Amino acid sequence: MNIHEYQAKEILKNYGVAIQQGVVVESPEKATDAAKTLADQTGTGWFVVKAQIHAGGRGKGKVQETDSNGVVLAKSLEEVPEKVKNIIGGTLVTHQTGPQGKKVNKVLIAEDVYYPGESDPKEFYLSILLDRAKGCNVIMASTEGGMDIEEVAAATPEKIIKEWIDPGVGLQPFQARKVAFALGLEGKAMKEMVKFIFALYKAYESTDSSMFEINPVLKTSDDKILAVDAKVNLDENALYRHKDLAELRDITEEDPLEVEAGKNGLNYVKLDGNVGCMVNGAGLAMATMDIIKLSGGDPANFLDVGGGANAETVEAGFRIILKDPNVKAILINIFGGIVRCDRVASGVVEAYKNIGEINVPIIVRLQGTNAEEGAKIIEESGLQVTSAILLKDAAQKVKDVLS
Repeated sequence: MNIHEYQAKEILKNYGVAIQQGVVVESPEKATDAAKTLADQTGTGWFVVKAQIHAGGRGKGKVQETDSNGVVLAKSLEEVPEKVKNIIGGTLVTHQTGPQGKKVNKVLIAEDVYYPGESDPKEFYLSILLDRAKGCNVIMASTEGGMDIEEVAAATPEKIIKEWIDPGVGLQPFQARKVAFALGLEGKAMKEMVKFIFALYKAYESTDSSMFEINPVLKTSDDKILAVDAKVNLDENALYRHKDLAELRDITEEDPLEVEAGKNGLNYVKLDGNVGCMVNGAGLAMATMDIIKLSGGDPANFLDVGGGANAETVEAGFRIILKDPNVKAILINIFGGIVRCDRVASGVVEAYKNIGEINVPIIVRLQGTNAEEGAKIIEESGLQVTSAILLKDAAQKVKDVLS
């Protein structure tokens, strides 16, 4: 589960990580009071206004309505409301949002931590995540902070530092020092970075996160180490242990169809194709998407109804798929193992009748337990639903309806 920068920073602060202070607002009218509060707390005279969306590249991104960047600097208290007005409520387009962009509902007004006239600020990249190949956490760092780490990895991979953490003993002091030295730090700055890394790792483990990314980590000219930005991804499977973190979810940042699918117990991911698919089992869903591609179509979604598919889940899946205007056909591919094919077929017929008029062709491929009985139910229903037994038959019928 992704969370906003201001939420991520609050988590870091709770675990002793030094951060760039800020106040979040949801309207331009509250901007001046928020900036005054921040100035009183930190003494800052300049303010950084940051769009809060679940996407990176905000500083380079543009708000469509005003052509403002997603991260801007206000050099006085008086400039803050106008800067906020140019961002909040607009659609921010970055390299991660795609051309459709994301609406900005909140902005973070943060203190300016780059000292006026400072000649030696340094920015670093620092992240903690699970290395699935090695089966342990890894700390990744780079002297090229402030840049997209993908660009650094492609152009100068030698500048990426990696330190793997043995899960049996945890992060050791020598490892934190090793990372700090590799970043070229010494003296007070090195000690501050070691403290920063330990606090960050504690926050990462304690919250059951799948990724912490701080880009940039700032070293000021007086050797303070601060998290200027923060991207945190929480492990959804562990949220039952963190009720407070589960409440940080912002469904306005998620696809409405994916939110609706989650409420119905369906695993759904929207794609850009023209053939909707409904399948039981993630592996079979991936194979179905391949078949759709081979048939000349493009998958419009990934939809796994699970092993206990019934009339209710099938109907919910239908309704979600049909809300996508790009869908020109629907392929239902069910393997009857735990669930019987005749039960799924009855669910398809019942859902079809409940929904009413469906203007796209539907191909239902049933295989496994009671597959023949299921096909018979489909054929005798009198509905515009085509049945198939073999996967190649289903692929051919998808191709036929698309041509």
